[in-house]
Amino acid sequence: MFSYNSAILNEKTFISLTSLTISEFNDLCKIFSIQWEKYTNQESRDPKNGGRPPSLKTIEDRLFFILFYLKTYPLQEVIAYSFGITQGTANTLIHQLSHILKVTFSALGYVPARITEDIIKRLQLEETQPYAIDGTERPIVRPSNNEVQEMFYSGKKKHHTIKNNIVIGINDRQIKYLGCTHEGKKHDKKIAEEEQFKLPAGSDLYQDTGFQGLIIEGVNTYQPKKKPKGKKLTEDEKSNNRLISSIRVVVEHVISGVKRCHIVKDIFRNTKSGYDDLVLELVSSLHNFRSHSRLECY
Repeated sequence: MFSYNSAILNEKTFISLTSLTISEFNDLCKIFSIQWEKYTNQESRDPKNGGRPPSLKTIEDRLFFILFYLKTYPLQEVIAYSFGITQGTANTLIHQLSHILKVTFSALGYVPARITEDIIKRLQLEETQPYAIDGTERPIVRPSNNEVQEMFYSGKKKHHTIKNNIVIGINDRQIKYLGCTHEGKKHDKKIAEEEQFKLPAGSDLYQDTGFQGLIIEGVNTYQPKKKPKGKKLTEDEKSNNRLISSIRVVVEHVISGVKRCHIVKDIFRNTKSGYDDLVLELVSSLHNFRSHSRLECY
């Protein structure tokens, strides 16, 4: 049976199961424990709950359970068997502990901004740095409704997907902004225009050609120049394109870091409303926590 105590016997295995080192896990667990206590105190005041004891006995096992789920994304029957609980209990724990983990990351300041007002406030308090924007897609189970299928079919990925735009800091590799979850058919630029996200005046924003024509007031945008039809780029234009691409490649690395968690890499199966958006918020926050913790080590 899986448990925190058995997993910590091997650091490499522990990272594979949670995406965190044991030290990072223990640091996160301190705040997770506080949020668990707050949550259970509220729940105990609800007479409908009846004061039932938790299925996982220790706070370490609870945090290990939800991180293991996000990192490996097993079937609920599999995770239930692995932790010696029922499938129904596993389902309840997944959503309960996801909520507590979000509150934990929020308390630590690692949850990306979700609205324009929030990102402007945060970035005005930070050191100035260049930013990059990109879209990320995740495969989903093929919808049964024909009209819905068409909305979610991504011609780029040749699969039914959902997508989000993210903005990252190029210097600190932190996810600053996470857009809403949209159907896979919608174009990255259209999403950006609908969400109307902004950056502090004078900021530099690097983007790929998928955002061709995107203009944000007061922001300097840089993107590779497309080859004109029937013509060639000049050597200077090619050199400039390589420079821009070498700077904005950081956003690709960040997305790869986020997708260490298989819940946003494999075909998404969960049907609870809003959970598809929450899990990307969780793993983005997890990336911010992980990358910041490791940056502090140097």
